[in-house]
Amino acid sequence: MSEVRDFVHKVVPDWCPGCGDFGLLAGLKKALPGVELEPNEVMLVSGIGCSSNLPGFINTYGMHTLHGRALPVAQGFKLANHKMTVIAVGGDGDGYGIGVGHLVHAMRRNIDMTYIVMNNAVYGLTTGQTSPTSGLRMKTKSTPFGNPELPINPLTLALGSGCSFVARVYTGHVTQLVDVVQKAIRHQGFALVDAFSPCVTFNKINTHDFFKTNVKDINKLGYDSSDIHAAFREAAREDYIATGIFYQKERPCYEATEEETLHVPLIDHELGLSEEDQAQLMAEFI
Repeated sequence: MSEVRDFVHKVVPDWCPGCGDFGLLAGLKKALPGVELEPNEVMLVSGIGCSSNLPGFINTYGMHTLHGRALPVAQGFKLANHKMTVIAVGGDGDGYGIGVGHLVHAMRRNIDMTYIVMNNAVYGLTTGQTSPTSGLRMKTKSTPFGNPELPINPLTLALGSGCSFVARVYTGHVTQLVDVVQKAIRHQGFALVDAFSPCVTFNKINTHDFFKTNVKDINKLGYDSSDIHAAFREAAREDYIATGIFYQKERPCYEATEEETLHVPLIDHELGLSEEDQAQLMAEFI
């Protein structure tokens, strides 16, 4: 059985000291052994951004793709080899901005994978521009007079798009993070985990102190995560910031509808043409 140390990579993260992404990385290393996964059974796929460097800092298979395109690659990988545990990771700009179209269709498609979005409400890699989750009137390098746009609500978007597992965590609360990520991985279907991950360099509003003061774990309050109406209410409330599993409902995942790959993954199918097929093909041209 694997241990946390098996997932430790020799490459040291290059994030700023205090970055919330360190908490996510630490939590992921703890979560994977807890669901009895070995490093060679996990595929991490990312887009572009500070958080998308994560696959290079953990000892699993990994793929660093294009900006906003982690989900198409991750879904393709899962469909080709559904024996692997596939986890996509990225930031709010990557996933809720340029990649939001892929996200909506991935959620309704319900492929069995997990998507963890490290949400810091700013574009950190490009030094502090407004992101899709930046608050109204928030001042950044790209909005010096205040952000004129309402922020996107990832959870209500997910609930309205048919996502079968919707959760939110704060990366500073590692115990809750580990528990939620493990449940997301075990969930049969698409799981979205929105992870508040403070950018200590460019976002002085959504800080570690802010989240420690304002978040509340709804799963400790007798909350029913099978009630989608309650999920919408908690996702939209403003008196505190709810974290935990908002909604979970089992429904057939996409792979279960594909007879060709249901029992035998594509990677185990015979490749190439038989001698008879080759002869028939060549006969058309000779």
